[in-house]
This record gives sequence, structure tokens and C-alpha cells, in this order.
Amino acid sequence: MQIHQMSVTYLPEQDRILMRVNTTEGEEMRMWLTRRLMVGLWPLLSKLLTEHLLKLESAGASLAGANPELKKMLAEFRKEEFLQHADFDTPYQEQQGRHPLGEDPLLVTDVDATPLANGPLRLNFNERPPNGASKPRSFQMEMQPKLMQGLMHLLDQALLQSQWKEPFHPVVGSEPPHDEGDGNRPRYLN
Repeated sequence: MQIHQMSVTYLPEQDRILMRVNTTEGEEMRMWLTRRLMVGLWPLLSKLLTEHLLKLESAGASLAGANPELKKMLAEFRKEEFLQHADFDTPYQEQQGRHPLGEDPLLVTDVDATPLANGPLRLNFNERPPNGASKPRSFQMEMQPKLMQGLMHLLDQALLQSQWKEPFHPVVGSEPPHDEGDGNRPRYLN
């Protein structure tokens, strides 16, 4: 499968991220990414991409003794270099092609990420319905570092739009209700 285009969009009415992947064969895979999934997936993908970029960097020079700040700087430089050559201006082509996963997007429950020795990162998106309610579905793709960095950029934009990366802050001047029994224990109502 050859990836042609990717689209990552936050849909506020669903409070989910819709990820779509077009292939050169005219297929489209659609996946829902939830906040619960992204809380664990975002740091994992960031770490794997940084480690992979450092491996590529160290292939030409020894970084074994380099300090962590230098390694981080090199990885950030490589990421910026990839983004400068990426095409984010071409609109995603809405195709009436085949949907191998079905019309309904895959509700991703977990992602297996495996860095491959020859360069790409293999991502396996899984939908495992609770209690065997329906047949599990999955989708696997391999991404070279440039394409992976493009996906990370699109995910970052969707995360900023969703405000999922921002920590929860209590409203200033409000306190949680207290239990009337002892007066000290906070009580949270659902």
C-alpha cells in the first residue's frame, strides 16, 4: 500500500480526531482517534520519531558521547527540515473510492508502533470492541521518517485545535462542594 495523502481533523461535535489516509490505489482508510488514546499515543510517537531521527543522524557521525541537549537540537533540526519540504497546501482529495475498513471509521482502541531496522515505522491501528460485540478491525501502515513527521505535524495541529494538550485548570473562585458530614472532604457530583 502506497500512501498518497493524509488528513487529520478535529471534529468538535464528536470530540474526536478523524484521520483519513488515501492510497495511490484509490482506497481510503478512516479512523477515529479519541483523547484517551492520544494521551498515551502522542508521547510514544514523539519519542519513537526522535529516537529514529537520532539514529539517522548518528549514521553519519558518532553521537554516543553527545549530551542530551545536542541530541534534542539535532532531532528538532531534522524535524524542521522535513516540514519545510512537506506539502500541506494541497487539499485532501475527497474520493468515492473503496473503503477496505467499511464506511464507518475505525474507532481506534490501541496502536502498536514498531520501528523497523530498514527505516520506516510500522503502525498498526486496532479496534477491539468490548465483549466481542463485533468483529475486531485493524489497519497497518509503514511510514518513512518524512511522512511520519508530516503525520505528527497534522496530529499536533488537531491536538491544539481540540485543546487536549492543555491541562485542566479549576475555575478561579470556585471550590468543589464539601460533604456535609465532616465538612472537610470534597465531594464531586457527576
